[in-house]
Amino acid sequence: MIIRPVYPNEKESFNKVVTHPLQSWEWGEFKEKNGAKVIRLGQFAKTSLKAGFQLMIHDLPKTKYRVGYLPKCTLPSEFSIESLKKVGREENLVFIKLEPDEILGEEFLLENDCLHGRPLFTKYTFRLNLCQTEEELLGRMKQKTRYNIRVAQKHKVEVVEDNSLSSFNEYLRLTFETTKRQGFYSHDKNYHQLMWQTLYPAGIAHLLKAVYQGQTLVCWMIFIFNNVSYYPYGASSRRYKEVMASSLMMWEAIRFGKKMGCHTFDMWGSLGPNPKHSDPWFGFHRFKEGFGPKLVEFIGSFDLIINPPYYKIFRVADNLRWKYLRLKAKLPLG
Repeated sequence: MIIRPVYPNEKESFNKVVTHPLQSWEWGEFKEKNGAKVIRLGQFAKTSLKAGFQLMIHDLPKTKYRVGYLPKCTLPSEFSIESLKKVGREENLVFIKLEPDEILGEEFLLENDCLHGRPLFTKYTFRLNLCQTEEELLGRMKQKTRYNIRVAQKHKVEVVEDNSLSSFNEYLRLTFETTKRQGFYSHDKNYHQLMWQTLYPAGIAHLLKAVYQGQTLVCWMIFIFNNVSYYPYGASSRRYKEVMASSLMMWEAIRFGKKMGCHTFDMWGSLGPNPKHSDPWFGFHRFKEGFGPKLVEFIGSFDLIINPPYYKIFRVADNLRWKYLRLKAKLPLG
């Protein structure tokens, strides 16, 4: 078994062994366009690629140091971890944040120079088994969810796939309208454009929109990767809320995944069990929960320490930064 860089002519093989769109070759290309350095390592048995790890490297502002990020990867072996450490030393990294797309492996990481870290990606998600029939899927939904779908159908809301430039511009418009209305963080226009321009030609990204009386009320970006569909980005208008366009959108996104040959629909994050009603994400959690998915808990976020002294300094500074941001968020306006 050897670990070495993966070359461009091995792109197809790399995409077959990684398990999440954030580890796809195309996502790495997008991140490079957005300013990150990307390193791809492959674990080979002779000439056969068995596992891939796509590492994004980012500068720490006002220092000579950098950090690495390995999102939604498979669980690395001890051999892989040693290779990641070697890359970390070569790239002057303080640490590498690992957020595996795994439900087991916490003890292994803690035994191999990792510490629990501050999460960048949610620890939970909802997943729906798409191998069920449509009747079975509808039967497992909450009664209110089925009712809302019928309301949208009765109002003749139509959900279509539309990957045109005009549809993408509608997606942008609704995205910024939604984040402003709800007070959530959003990537800028350039980020979304680079992502779409990279992932759509590769067949990963697709746009679905819900139209009512000629107006687009909801627009979602759906990812399809290795027979799993994902719902990473969605936006909606405040107009005509009574026609329940978002409920029909989710149902049609489920049907779209089945049509594309997917066996699982990953709803890209949720709160954990027994969420608080006061949580700002509670509404999203409850909306997704209505469609009858399974709540999945990942092992979480871990920091693979490369430079122990500077990592301690980083953690102190990072904790102070978050305390300041929380305090600032509670200050009255004006």
